[in-house]
Amino acid sequence: MKKIFLSIALVSATIAFAQKKEIAAAVKAIDAGDVATANAQISAAESVMAGKTHLLEPSVQEQYYYAKGLALLKSGKNADGATYLAKMSDLGKEKIYSGKDASKNKVYFVGKAAADQSGIQGLKEESYTTTLTGKIGNTINPLIDAANKSAMDAYNAKNYAAAAPKFKEVYDLLKAGGQDNKQYLYYSGLNYALAEKKPEAIAVYNDLINSGYTGENTSYVAKNKKSGAVESLDKTSWDLYKKMGATSDYTDFKTETTPSIEKELYETNAALLIEAGRTDEALALIEKGLKKFPSSAKLSELQGTAYYKSGKMDAFVANLKAQTEKNPTDANNWYNLGVLQSKDPATVNDAIASYKKAVELKPNFAQAWQNLTYVTMGDDAKAIDEYNAAKKAGKTETANKIIEARRARLATALPYAEKWYENDPENIDAVTLLKGLYLSNKKEAKFQEFKAKEASMKAAGK
Repeated sequence: MKKIFLSIALVSATIAFAQKKEIAAAVKAIDAGDVATANAQISAAESVMAGKTHLLEPSVQEQYYYAKGLALLKSGKNADGATYLAKMSDLGKEKIYSGKDASKNKVYFVGKAAADQSGIQGLKEESYTTTLTGKIGNTINPLIDAANKSAMDAYNAKNYAAAAPKFKEVYDLLKAGGQDNKQYLYYSGLNYALAEKKPEAIAVYNDLINSGYTGENTSYVAKNKKSGAVESLDKTSWDLYKKMGATSDYTDFKTETTPSIEKELYETNAALLIEAGRTDEALALIEKGLKKFPSSAKLSELQGTAYYKSGKMDAFVANLKAQTEKNPTDANNWYNLGVLQSKDPATVNDAIASYKKAVELKPNFAQAWQNLTYVTMGDDAKAIDEYNAAKKAGKTETANKIIEARRARLATALPYAEKWYENDPENIDAVTLLKGLYLSNKKEAKFQEFKAKEASMKAAGK
């Protein structure tokens, strides 16, 4: 009797059919509240699928995420369940890229990033409309409220490590219901950062940046003629009522837009990457961020730190010098060059010159005045320690030279500190420093004036 061999395509089709049956059975079981049967059917499908969800048709993927997510929720694993249910939303919002792989298997990738990562050419772009999202509302709504309360309670108690995953859970549950509110994802990343959980925070910030999230949100408000109250409206209703003019039930139509936090996302994530020792990733992100926000002093400063920590300081200083030669009237470039030069004791005088150039070009550059003040003062604590050590050792002449040099530096720094305060009068650090400099320079009246300013600002909680 001849042996019968099935083609790879036929084997794949047989497996796919079996998975469809098992996943459909899981959906039926979970709808009936039979979690044990649902889990058994899901396990059977997963053992064959081996994580390759792209081999499932979009409708079967949706059924899988639905059954898996609800089974996890009903087992008390809310965060994991929310993550699976959120994938249903991606199916409806992202483009589906279909085609065949090298083994002639039919494939369905959700989103262009996944399609590009596959390396498969000639994939066809399609759209898919979800059908099961409406069935989970009654299940997830109370979970959203509970997760949000837990997140806020943990945040208010400064338990950031507990708040972060709860905010992520809220985000995933909302997304599962069709609302992709990335503000909660941002809250999650922020709390991971506050909890010093850098890898988790970086992952969230990368997600936000790559998705194009800016944090900008426009609300539409109008005054109700009958009640006189200002109400929030959806954009469609707001536009409609506004077009109706005098016949409308509303008046005083206004829009309010929150500011973008995109620059902050780049700056925070770059700092986290540097702190985590991932300087190459930080430099790539900073380069991308500076193309969007070329005047970000924070990104430029972080770039210098990243180059310094990765041993590429000379190359970056050379690059910045080239930029100042190409555009000598850009105060930010001179400032950034000064930041880098100030990190090396051998180029401190160069840093002073660069900061002076920055404030010459931009007289109200408070940060440059601040840095110019500190770099001119030098390491004051070290100077005092050296003076005390020399005095204790009986080296009177050496001690006198140290203290005289210190007085000279503080006298030179004083006008720079005054310029810093002039351009940033609400900065208590500037006030405190000036108080000390006036004391050191024996300007008693100014010392008393700034001593009073400092006390007043501290009393006001500044």
